[in-house]
Amino acid sequence: MLSDALQMAGRSKMAPCVCLGLLGVLCWVWVSFASFPDDQLSLGTMDAVDRAAFQPQSALSEMEFASVSSYRGPGNLDGRSNKELPILLWWSAGLFPHFSGDSERIDCARSSCLATSNRKVQLYKRTASIIFYGTDFRAYEAPLPRLQHQTWALFHEESPMNNYLLSHGPGIRLFNYTATFSRESDYPLTLQWLPSLDYLLTPASVSLEEKNRLRGEGLAPVLYMQSHCDVPSDRDRFVKELMKYIQVDSYGKCLNNKPLPGNLEDTSTATEEEQSFMTFVARYKFHLALENGLCPDYMTEKLWRPLHQGCVPVYRGSSVVADWMPNNHSAIVVDDFSSPQALAEFLKRLDENDDEYREYLEFKNPKRVTNARLLDALESREWGVNDMTKPNYLNGFECYVCDQENARLAAARAHRKGPNTNKPPQAKVAKNSHMGCPLPSPGYGHVQDLPADDGWLQTWPQDYWQSLDQAEGLESLIRHNESDPSLLWKHIQSMAVRRARGKP
Repeated sequence: MLSDALQMAGRSKMAPCVCLGLLGVLCWVWVSFASFPDDQLSLGTMDAVDRAAFQPQSALSEMEFASVSSYRGPGNLDGRSNKELPILLWWSAGLFPHFSGDSERIDCARSSCLATSNRKVQLYKRTASIIFYGTDFRAYEAPLPRLQHQTWALFHEESPMNNYLLSHGPGIRLFNYTATFSRESDYPLTLQWLPSLDYLLTPASVSLEEKNRLRGEGLAPVLYMQSHCDVPSDRDRFVKELMKYIQVDSYGKCLNNKPLPGNLEDTSTATEEEQSFMTFVARYKFHLALENGLCPDYMTEKLWRPLHQGCVPVYRGSSVVADWMPNNHSAIVVDDFSSPQALAEFLKRLDENDDEYREYLEFKNPKRVTNARLLDALESREWGVNDMTKPNYLNGFECYVCDQENARLAAARAHRKGPNTNKPPQAKVAKNSHMGCPLPSPGYGHVQDLPADDGWLQTWPQDYWQSLDQAEGLESLIRHNESDPSLLWKHIQSMAVRRARGKP
């Protein structure tokens, strides 16, 4: 653990954020057109785009979208006009999952709502819920005062590093509904990067015989490809230590020791499944699949793409990754080894033994996919990844919130009419397990052994604890019914003074 002084330390910059990039074109619609006030509210400029090479932050950027005809769920008998429907306000307008315009009628599985990105409706009585995108959610920009009749919903499928406020109890408890990478969330997005079982079963694009031939020509057994350096997982520190014991070909800006071929220097080919790039990567026996942030159930393309290609992932990220693997012999988990040296010795042994190595590719045979949890999750999820027969998970979560809100409002009406026979709706509050990412730790070694001027040490642990201050500050603003979010810093300072005086 860090010292008490370090835990209380802040840092000058706010929690890092990564913009939505391509998300403005999201448009697979589960809707029919609706009328709404024509006046638009200018939201100002979005955060600057900062998508690092080889590091797509969100599966959303990989999705394909297409228009579909108006859809009404088979259980939806909602005949109300648009003027009678509850309103869902998307606070992050860049994520509004509809065609051009700022509002749509959505007809979901059991009920209908109006969805809008027009912030002018924030104080409307009909505005039942506000939907936030986690990467964009900032305590100092929260819509205050928080109205008693409104719920808050959180959509956050990206890295925990984008907003550590959500990993603290006071932060996640601000929300009533959640869609996150955690299986514990209300609308889980755990397998967002896995399109289908067939994606895993695709035969390896480069045979073991060809990999062995390339090894004989000097190709390293291990690939590392990263241009997003200095992240909370501190992966470069780990890879640097591993390189002492085994040959690693490292491409990209981080620990680079080998140039990419000229035709692959355009990093856009690395963030998409472009065939020449995929084949280039698949030549390696092992792929260092190291997430930028560590959190249960946070798994990205870094894990699924090597499995798809037939390149054994050497994985560090989700602490429960084994729960989602095709079988118990398909990925090598870094945390299973006592040291980078022990891991290197294991990789060398597999490199020299074809039969043992092949065991890690047996899941390509459907009969060797034995994980019932994985199979059930892929079968039962209502949303699809590049599957035009299903809604995408943005529209899916929107409809989840719509149905939940209509049920809540109906229960409230029933209670008002018959308080003795109908109970009021129970408040639904998110739990820490809906995100709950731990304090960042060094990629190798112990935090107490790092020099005081270490860049990682001065950045991510402080960011984590500063995010807790912001979460508690926003909680205080809401508790005091404040309407000015800029008072956040005053509340944080006040709480710090009270703690220093030993007061709760």
